[in-house]
Amino acid sequence: QVQLVESGGGLVQPGGSLTLSCAASGRIFNLAAMEWYRQAPGKERELVAVITYGGSTNYADSVKGRFTISRDNAKNTLYLQMNSLKPEDTAVYSCKAVTTRSPYNYWGQGTQVTVSS
Repeated sequence: QVQLVESGGGLVQPGGSLTLSCAASGRIFNLAAMEWYRQAPGKERELVAVITYGGSTNYADSVKGRFTISRDNAKNTLYLQMNSLKPEDTAVYSCKAVTTRSPYNYWGQGTQVTVSS
């Protein structure tokens, strides 16, 4: 059973940086992509960044140029480097593994990021 565990969230001042990690326990077979999502209170969940199996990346317009998604295959870990953080980046951030076969999705439990002075 694959589990995804996020870490690295916390409280940061506007303009600051945080790096989130998503560690996978066990090998994920038929992996197509890894994704970071976020959900702010009262808002719908938003796709923040994607990295495909081949290494291509894509970002939401709201974070483009500030966030960087990456992975370390040897460590089975996904990262989200977040720079120039804004109060509107405050949300619970979750990682997801997308596979080409069942169960198709694995989700982590989420980590809180709060940007406030």
